[in-house]
Amino acid sequence: MKETESQIILSGEPKSTQHIYGLTCRGRFATRYMTPQGKALKEAYQWEAKAQWRQPPRKDELGVSVRFFFGTKRKADLDNFNKLWQDALTGIVYDDDSQISELHLYRDFDKQRPRIEVTVH
Repeated sequence: MKETESQIILSGEPKSTQHIYGLTCRGRFATRYMTPQGKALKEAYQWEAKAQWRQPPRKDELGVSVRFFFGTKRKADLDNFNKLWQDALTGIVYDDDSQISELHLYRDFDKQRPRIEVTVH
């Protein structure tokens, strides 16, 4: 890791957007909502990030590299795993996830310790 980089590790099996959001119908319109499991995981990610990020939220544009360590070698679209960690780091690492101007995604496997490693540069 370079001097200008900081890393945050978020524990547990990475969850896709489909696993953390539900859909309900109110009248004619479908409404998306975060499930209780999704809220709990987001809160856990926030606590982990606060324990590791020792500076104020960044105000500038930034680049982020994310390595997803899955517990199994299942097939999944990496872009479906971004919403939760990005939202969880808002207000901790950066003011808003729209500040991310460069994003690199990597898939890896670790049966013993699935996790998400977020490197900010």
